[in-house]
Amino acid sequence: MTNPGTAMSLLGRLRAALAGAEPVRLDLRGTGCPAPAPPGTAVVVRTSGSTTGTGRAVALAAAALRHSATATHERLGGPGQWLLAVPSTHIAGLQVLVRSILAGHDPVVLAPGHFDPEALARAIGSMRSGVPRYLSLVPTQLHRALSAGPRVRAALATCSAILVGGAALPQTLLREATGAGIRVVRTYGMTETSGGCVYDGVPLDGVQVRIEQGRVLIAGPVLATGYLGEGPGQDDPFVLTDGVRWLRTPDAGTLTEGRLRILGRLDDVIVTGGVNVHPGPIERVLATWARGTEVAVVGVDDPQWGQLVTAVLHGPGPQAPDLAAIRSVVAAELGAGPQVPRAAVALDEVPLRGPGKMDRRALAREAAAALARGAGRRHPD
Repeated sequence: MTNPGTAMSLLGRLRAALAGAEPVRLDLRGTGCPAPAPPGTAVVVRTSGSTTGTGRAVALAAAALRHSATATHERLGGPGQWLLAVPSTHIAGLQVLVRSILAGHDPVVLAPGHFDPEALARAIGSMRSGVPRYLSLVPTQLHRALSAGPRVRAALATCSAILVGGAALPQTLLREATGAGIRVVRTYGMTETSGGCVYDGVPLDGVQVRIEQGRVLIAGPVLATGYLGEGPGQDDPFVLTDGVRWLRTPDAGTLTEGRLRILGRLDDVIVTGGVNVHPGPIERVLATWARGTEVAVVGVDDPQWGQLVTAVLHGPGPQAPDLAAIRSVVAAELGAGPQVPRAAVALDEVPLRGPGKMDRRALAREAAAALARGAGRRHPD
C-alpha cells in the first residue's frame, strides 16, 4: 500500500504530468533509467518483471492514461470517488490516481502495511456517499475481505464496482462476492496497456483484441509509447500490421463472440511428456474444489516427464496434500491425460511479485525443493 501523504504528493505530480509537465518516474528501483522519455510521456513505470525478473521501464503518454480512465468511467457508470488499496507504484494503483484526477475527487488512501480488511471497511465508510464508490483489489485481497465477516462484506457492497485484476479470479470467489451483493468487475490488462483494458471479457471503448496462433494481441489508444533505456537487441512486443500498432501480449486466450477468455501466460505452459499443458484450467478446477485455499499449478523439472505437472496449495489444511483427490477431481472435470497433476505440495508462504501476483518461477523452485526433501506427494508412474 501507499502512505497517504505520499499518495497525495504523487497525485499532485501526476496532475501536473498529465497537463504536460515533467514525467513522473515510478518504481524504477534505483536504476535511475536515464534515457529521455518520448514527447507526451506523463509516467514512466516499471513492470513487475514476470519474465525478466527485473521488469522494463514503460513510457505511458498522458493521452493513453486519460483514454483508459475515461473509458473505465464510461463502462462503470460514470465518474466517482476512488479508494487506493494497491501500490501506486504499479499500474493498477497509478490508474486509481489518474481516475481520481479526471473525476475531480481526491481518493481515500488505505494505510500502508499488512492488508487489513477491517481497515478497508472503515476506509470505504469514509468515502463520499453522493457519488459512486470505486476501488481496485487483487484476488488475494478480495478473498481476505470476504473471509473477514459481514461488516466488511456490507462495506464492499456499498461500492458501485470493485475492479479485480493482477491475477486469475477463481469462479468460487466471484460467486461468493456476487452472492453478497458485491459488484466485482474482472479486469485484464498490463502496464503496456495503461492498466486494465478488458472488463469482464469485453474490451473498453477504442480497444481492439485479436488472437494470433493462440496469443492475445491488443491495439488502441491505451497502448504505451514504448520502453526506455533499451538497446535495439531487446525484444519489442509492439508490431505494426496494416497500419495498426498491436501489442503482442505474453498471454494465451480465446475470443468468442467478442468476449476474451485468458487461458494463462504462454511462458507458464508446462511441457510434460512432449505435450503442452496450460495451468489455468487446472487451477480453476482446483480452486473450486479446495475452497479457501490458494492454488497454483507449475512445472517442476523431471528426468522422465521433462516437467512434472505439480499442484501447489497454500492455506488452511493438511501439510501433506491429498494427491489422489487432486488427480481425481481434475480428471473428472478435464479428462484423464497429461493435465492431471502428478505431484502436489503444500507451502506455508507463496512467493509474490508485484501487487499480489504469484511468482511462478520462485514457486516452481520451492515446489521442486519440497518434493526433493519428501515434503510433497508424487504419483509413482
